[in-house]
Amino acid sequence: MTDAGQRRNFYGRIKGKTLRASQKGYLAEDLGPLTLRGVTREENPSRSALDMGFAKGPLWLEVGFGGGEHLVHMAARHPEVTLIGAEPFVNGVAMLLGKIRGAGVTNLWLHPGDVRDLFDVLPDACLSKVFLNYPDPWPKARHHRRRFVTPEYLLPLARVTAPGAEFRVATDIPDYVRQTLEEVPEAGFSLVAQTGAGEAWEDWIPTRYEQKALREGRQPHYLTFRRRAPEF
Repeated sequence: MTDAGQRRNFYGRIKGKTLRASQKGYLAEDLGPLTLRGVTREENPSRSALDMGFAKGPLWLEVGFGGGEHLVHMAARHPEVTLIGAEPFVNGVAMLLGKIRGAGVTNLWLHPGDVRDLFDVLPDACLSKVFLNYPDPWPKARHHRRRFVTPEYLLPLARVTAPGAEFRVATDIPDYVRQTLEEVPEAGFSLVAQTGAGEAWEDWIPTRYEQKALREGRQPHYLTFRRRAPEF
């Protein structure tokens, strides 16, 4: 667990465009019941392990779910699985909540904040699948340390993923692919597959970010990794 006194820098926006009245309603009515308790430092200053009673069946995580279309799609397609979505961006959370209402899925939980706080309190080897779809590319070289595919994120991720767990990364940024291929294996994952446009995973649903990338002439890359058994 992380030192309870540690404070992290969080980079990026928390809120964007003005929320619609319906989205404000979703946040007021639906966010509380779907939010995992005991994740934030305010609720859990000792960083004790999370009570996992909410998890029914395999546990999957999507890091930075954007507008939530992929997360809801996975929840509907795999009702036997429990999913967690971590996203600090309020507008994305509001969009997801609207989609959850529309789809009626009940196997999905949220952490509306920094995923590193979630990593602090998840038990070892509890995740069997993790998704990282079109993460913030932080294109300037001096900002590459802010990307998810760095040890600050990947080593905690490795701790909470089970041996054999699948880690999927989708991006349209070639340099993000480069860094992913360099950093993720070092954290304890093996590359299983690397494909391009038209060769996504069988249960993939194109996100709005992917559609925007294709409209602007950028090609998607899909990388699949498998968590190696820890070496002792």
